[in-house]
Amino acid sequence: MKTIAGVIGLAGLLTGCINIQAPDKPIVIQLDINIRADVVLALAQDAADTIDENADIF
Repeated sequence: MKTIAGVIGLAGLLTGCINIQAPDKPIVIQLDINIRADVVLALAQDAADTIDENADIF
């Protein structure tokens, strides 16, 4: 009888309540994407093409 009471008592302790709530403030994800390298590469290629096309000026 003590064993059954102990098991019931343990089962009562193991039951819990899980609460899931949305945060009060919105979640903010900041994406700082640097595209400077692509722009510099494109400008460098464009400059090289311009120099090749107008070799007599440079």
